[in-house]
Amino acid sequence: MSITASQVKELRERSGAGMMECKKALVETGGDMEAAVEHLRKAGLAKADKKAGRVAAEGAIIQAANDSGAVLVEINCETDFVAKDDSFRAFADRVAALALEAGSDDVARLGEAEYEGGETVEARRQQLVSKLGENIQLRRIARLGDNADVIGAYIHGGRIGALVGLGGGDAELARDLAMHVAALNPDFVDADAVPGDVLEKEKEILRSQAEESGKPPEIVEKMITGRLNKRLAEITLVGQPFVKDSDQTVGKLLSAKGAKIVSMVRLEVGEGIEKEEADFAAEVMQQARGG
Repeated sequence: MSITASQVKELRERSGAGMMECKKALVETGGDMEAAVEHLRKAGLAKADKKAGRVAAEGAIIQAANDSGAVLVEINCETDFVAKDDSFRAFADRVAALALEAGSDDVARLGEAEYEGGETVEARRQQLVSKLGENIQLRRIARLGDNADVIGAYIHGGRIGALVGLGGGDAELARDLAMHVAALNPDFVDADAVPGDVLEKEKEILRSQAEESGKPPEIVEKMITGRLNKRLAEITLVGQPFVKDSDQTVGKLLSAKGAKIVSMVRLEVGEGIEKEEADFAAEVMQQARGG
C-alpha cells in the first residue's frame, strides 16, 4: 500500500524515530498507526539492549531547583556530538525536572516516572537510543534539601555541576561558592568533615616524609602539624583560597558574610567511568582496507 508523507510525519512526531524507520514501520504494519508505534517501541527496546554494553562516558550535568531544594542529574551518552543534540538536551532537562519533583535519588525509580502522555522516562530513553544511535543512560542524581537558607548552583559547560547550601548569606554568595566548588573540587567542607581514616593516612605519609629529615622528634612533630594544616587547607572548601579573590580563604569570606556551609555536592560528566581508548588512525586504515 502507499504510505503518505503525512503518515510518516505523524509517526515521527509520536515516536521520535527517524524518517526511514517510520516509513518502514508503516509499510510493515499496513499503515496501521498504533501498530507502527508499537513496532517502533519494540525495535527501540531491541536497539537499546544492543547498545547498553557500550561505554557512555560523555553527556551532560543538568540542574533543576525550586523552593524546597535543588538537584543535579548526570545523563550519559557515547559522544560529545550527541550530548549537544537538541533531542538529548530536551530529554535531559525534562528528566532533571522530574527528578526534582520526585524527591528521590533513586535512578531506577526515576525511570518509572511518567515522562509525558502516559509514557515512562525509561520508554523515552529507549526511543532516544533508537533515534540517536548511541547508548544513553541515566547515571546518578545528587540533591540538596531544604536544610539550607539558600542554595547556589553553577554549571560549567554542561559537564561540571555544583550545588552549595548555606546557612545565612545570600544567593550571590551561594552561587559564587558553587562556582568555586566546580572549579577547585574540594574533597570536604572543613577539617571536621574529614574522616578519621583519611586523616590518619595523611599523618602517616607526612610522618614518613618528616622523619627522613633526620631532625629531632619534637621538630618532626611540629613539621607534621604544619604540613597537615597545609594539606587540610588544600582539600577542604573553607581552607582554600576563594576562586574570585585568592587573597582570602573561603572560610574568611564566610565569616565576613555571616554565613556557613551547610552542604555541597559536585558532579562531573564521566568521572569514574573507564573510557575506551580509540585508535582513530587504525580505524581509518581498517576501513580503507575494507576490513
